[in-house]
Formats: sequence, C-alpha cells, structure tokens
Amino acid sequence: MMLYAVNLLMAIVWAAVTGSASLHNLIFGFLLSTLALGVIREQINGTGYITRSLRVASLLWLFLIELAKSAWKVAVMVVRPRLDIKPGIFAFPLTVTRDFEITLLANLITLTPGTLSVDVSDDRKTLYVHALDCADPESARRDIADGFERKILEAFA
Repeated sequence: MMLYAVNLLMAIVWAAVTGSASLHNLIFGFLLSTLALGVIREQINGTGYITRSLRVASLLWLFLIELAKSAWKVAVMVVRPRLDIKPGIFAFPLTVTRDFEITLLANLITLTPGTLSVDVSDDRKTLYVHALDCADPESARRDIADGFERKILEAFA
C-alpha cells in the first residue's frame, strides 16, 4: 500500500515539474511513476507492483461497467408504468476476510444503484444487502461473488 502512496506522490511531483496539473498529465505521471517503480521493484521489495496495479485497474473497470448496467436497470424499472419490484434483504456469505476488503466490497455494493449494504455480522462472515429487486437473491449473490468479491481478492490478496 505504501507503494501506491509513493506512486501518487511521484505523479504529483511530475505535474509540478512539468507545470501542468491537467488530468491527462496527472494520469501520464502516474503511469510513468508506475513504470519507474516496476523497473526498480527488486530494490524496493515491491515484486508484482505493476501486476497489482493492473488488477486494481481491472476492479475499477468492473465497477464502472456494473455502475452503468445497474443505473440502466434502475432507470428502466422507474419509467415502467407498473412498478413490479420485490425489494428485500439477503445475506451474502463473505469470502473476503480483512476489514479493508469487507469495507471496499460493502462500499462498491452501496455505490451501485439498486443495492445497499446494510450490515456485517459480528463474526464478519456475512454481509447483509438490500436490493431494490430481490426476486432472485441467489443470482444477486452469484453476481457479487463472481464480480466484485473475486476482483477484490485478485487485487489485494
């Protein structure tokens, strides 16, 4: 995690040195510093830094895709003349174990339209999720497990 902070700091330094704080220049500086950290990874004991960065980017891409799909589904539900939904709360068994991973998963679920993380069990093995349309909770569990949870485990395990 420290390497991400160093990477971000190097990107900010890049923007300061080049005199342009545009989004494109910051992204370019971030990519350039990722490459630089990848080259010296053995000296800083950061093996797999680029791989992890790509996995985090993959998680972000999945979130953006799921965000668009969910927003579309909710919009279609709302504009229908007859609101045919079955809201409910379902229990999602967690595979992620660390607090950071559980929090990230809960936030990704909450930020996706139509779903809301309600609570985590005391033993941190179950996440309770409210869904706008809970007609098929098994499908929702499978989507979360095969999507967000799998990508979180790939990126941070």
